[in-house]
Amino acid sequence: MGGMTLSIVGAPPRARGRAAALLGVSLGYFMVLLDMTVLSVAEPDLAASLRTSIAGLQWATTGYTVVFGALLLSGGAVADRYGADRVFRAGVAVFALGSLLSALAPGLGVLVGLRAVLGAAGAACVPASMAVIARLYPDPGERTRAVAAWAAISGAAVAAGPVAGGALVDLAGWRAIFLVNVPIGLLVLALTAGRGLRAPHGARGAAASRAAASGAAAGSPGGERRIDWAAQLAACAVLALLTDALIAAGSRSWAHAAGAAVATALAVRGFAALERRSDAPVLNRTLLGSGGVRAGLAAGAAVSFTLNGGLFVLPLLLQQGRHLSAAVSGLAFLPLTLPFVVNPPLTGRIVARVGPRPPILAGLALLAAGGGGLAWAVGAGAGYGWLAVGLLLTGTGVALVLPALAAAVIAAAPAGTAGAAGGLLNAVRQTGATLGVAVMGACAGLGTVTGTALSLVVAAALCGLAAAWFALRS
Repeated sequence: MGGMTLSIVGAPPRARGRAAALLGVSLGYFMVLLDMTVLSVAEPDLAASLRTSIAGLQWATTGYTVVFGALLLSGGAVADRYGADRVFRAGVAVFALGSLLSALAPGLGVLVGLRAVLGAAGAACVPASMAVIARLYPDPGERTRAVAAWAAISGAAVAAGPVAGGALVDLAGWRAIFLVNVPIGLLVLALTAGRGLRAPHGARGAAASRAAASGAAAGSPGGERRIDWAAQLAACAVLALLTDALIAAGSRSWAHAAGAAVATALAVRGFAALERRSDAPVLNRTLLGSGGVRAGLAAGAAVSFTLNGGLFVLPLLLQQGRHLSAAVSGLAFLPLTLPFVVNPPLTGRIVARVGPRPPILAGLALLAAGGGGLAWAVGAGAGYGWLAVGLLLTGTGVALVLPALAAAVIAAAPAGTAGAAGGLLNAVRQTGATLGVAVMGACAGLGTVTGTALSLVVAAALCGLAAAWFALRS
């Protein structure tokens, strides 16, 4: 784990407290990421249980990512203003309770509402977790190793999600995938209890912690940051209404889609008006003025569009079209997810040697090739071996792009906006994930085979366009 040991036995009391807190923070992010991938292989069982359509499944997924992505825009400010440790633990507690209630949801509407609550809790956890790590490890070298350990533990959730989800669904049905978050959440709260989550003692350590936390979480001197809640809610409304329009269009509910499109346009105008008048705008205008930042954000959105959209449509194909069990479907995704565990250290070394641009362009090219290969394999009815090749290309592409992309966006950001750039990148990635599920799910609604193949072509083309933009602007 990048040289950072999480060994607690035999360490001094303060070191044990820090190691336990780091493990807890890492598991908190693990839980948030797990919830984004574990639902994928449960879709057919959930649809049968709640008697819902593809549109209902899309909302069960995007109910989480809409709120998560929109609220990430202010997540760093919330952590700064109310205290990263308090915000993190409150987010974890709400996430665990919301997961328990999701497992008991009597119908789709209640489930979608609870998924939105989980998205808000996740948006509280993620920026706060980075701020907590920065405060626990004010020394830059120690902090780098701690972040590596955090990334390794949390990144394993991407690989574990489909496999664990498939096993749980076959064992006890879709409700079990939410129950698994409850013991994880309780363990996180236990590990982060007491003083271990707080900054080191001493004036020098406290000052370093404050500086590190503000840089990691939000890129601005912490504690007094204002939050424009009206603009933040308007941003949520824009993304939710746009998603609604796309999902309605995919289900050919044209009147609904037209109404949602008009409402989206009105929400965009309202959001823009609020942003112009705001003393604490949700979107950092300085950041958006950089061509390199805009190209990086487009690449991040394209990657998440492809990954999350693929995780939505492919399980439906495998289980409904090819009649695989949920557990076997989860295992089938290992070529896609294992690179998330194996490749990041290698990508880090590549970035350190040649910079972020080559791995980003190579990764986007692999994503385009993987999407095209998957589209061919699905349309031609090819065997799993060909699907595995497409999944491996896609997973390797994602694992190349994402670690390098953070470095590229922060490097392109104006001075003093590094933390805000990282927060905006995370928010845009979740927006891309939402749109991926909405658009690729709409394509899949045209037919299990032809629609899924079309959705993969759309994703491949988007990654190709993102690669061209990044090559020209970076």
